[in-house]
Amino acid sequence: MNGVSDKFEFLSAAWIDAARTIRDEYMGRVPAPAVSLRMNQIITGAPQGTIEAHLDTSRGRTEFDLGHVAMAEVTVTTDYGTARSVFALADPAAAMQAFMAGKIRIEGDLAKLMMLQASTMQADPLTAEVAARVKAITAD
Repeated sequence: MNGVSDKFEFLSAAWIDAARTIRDEYMGRVPAPAVSLRMNQIITGAPQGTIEAHLDTSRGRTEFDLGHVAMAEVTVTTDYGTARSVFALADPAAAMQAFMAGKIRIEGDLAKLMMLQASTMQADPLTAEVAARVKAITAD
């Protein structure tokens, strides 16, 4: 990776590697997530086909990676464009609009997912910086 100017297709191998690098740079510096949640994601219509991913905050840090986790409390199914807007571009308004339009299906503990989203919207400056850096590596 040559720097901030490098952009990668959302959820491509290069994007995942770049996002991991950013996460690792901030490891131990950002506050622990306010809500412990294990969430599996099914993302349809991606250039690579259907993608299984997960978000896990149960170990005191936010982990986003490919594959599913065991004993997930929530499973979210959505299309690629919506997932990109919500997870890579950190657009909370897109999440609400997509949910209301039926583009996001949620199975499991909806209340816990909403608590995590609410706490994310009140993120500290370092967490916001991480989100901005992930957005910066995501191709248009």
